[in-house]
Amino acid sequence: ILLLNRYEVMASGDTGGCVSITLRFSGGAELLFDKRKTIPVTAPVSTLGQLITWIRDHLLQERPELFTQGDSVRPGILVLVNDTDWELAGTLAYELQTGDEIHFISTLHGG
Repeated sequence: ILLLNRYEVMASGDTGGCVSITLRFSGGAELLFDKRKTIPVTAPVSTLGQLITWIRDHLLQERPELFTQGDSVRPGILVLVNDTDWELAGTLAYELQTGDEIHFISTLHGG
């Protein structure tokens, strides 16, 4: 497996076992990812739960406690799968499809 552009993982020659999706971050969550609001990735995962772990291990730039709690996102992070609440999609068990758009929105704000 090769690491390309720090954000893409590709199996040599094909995407077998990988899914190509778009990650979006807003509401302050983008600050944890080098201020990037959109990150296209090809990752060796099949479920949303696996994706969250992969994001934590490969993309998160700082303060993982502000994004994850255990194997999920922390309370206060809204997750949308193709503009639909992830609770309706199956949360961590959702089977990712190529072309999916996963949006992480932070509702945590200092004050």
